[in-house]
Amino acid sequence: MLKKTALHAHHQALGAKLVDQLVDSGRVQTAADLFRLAATDLANLERMAEKSAANLIAALERARNTTLARFIYALGIRHVGESTARDLAQHFGSLAALLAASEAELLAVNDVGPVVAASIAHFFAEPHNRAVLEQLRAAGVQWPERERVDRQAPTTEPLNGKTFVLTGTLPGWTRDEAQQQIEAVGGKVTASVSKRTNYVVAGEESGSKLQKAKDLGVAIIDEAQLRALLSAAASGT
Repeated sequence: MLKKTALHAHHQALGAKLVDQLVDSGRVQTAADLFRLAATDLANLERMAEKSAANLIAALERARNTTLARFIYALGIRHVGESTARDLAQHFGSLAALLAASEAELLAVNDVGPVVAASIAHFFAEPHNRAVLEQLRAAGVQWPERERVDRQAPTTEPLNGKTFVLTGTLPGWTRDEAQQQIEAVGGKVTASVSKRTNYVVAGEESGSKLQKAKDLGVAIIDEAQLRALLSAAASGT
């Protein structure tokens, strides 16, 4: 069944009322249907002006480029929230590796217990869900992938498991783009600064997060330094 949370995870431009209208009207039955919508499909929806319809289509076009973690969360798998989705993406690195994972392999993921592992395995065993995955990829939904990380062996990725907080405006990247790059090498992006934060990436007009990082003694870097870290992580140096 199509879940509102799944649609919201694909793009925040979709509100609950619009989701209801799209589903009730029969225009959308799976998440893949979102990416096949045209402005004309939205023309008769209540309070949907022509400009709003065009903006929504443009937002969905941008949403085709996502991260593996967001994609997993957007599937609406029972018991899999944003944190678990990030852990799954970091552990397996690619959708193919996740799809091939046994329950025993799923249990090796951080914070994944028997109930969650069974829920994930059951979801991917359903032919309908597999079909939706294929439809989403065919609709152009894509993300950076990497090789699976062997948690039992030393990793050559210095940023694997490191936690980042983004604050302010970065001159060369949007926050989504920076997050995608960080997650692609196994890092995590969180919303708040704590003692467990490894790096705060400070852009222009940084606010209270920057000050908290200073107070806690967290490493503060700019975009150029972040790019250098990511480049080193990608090359394994």
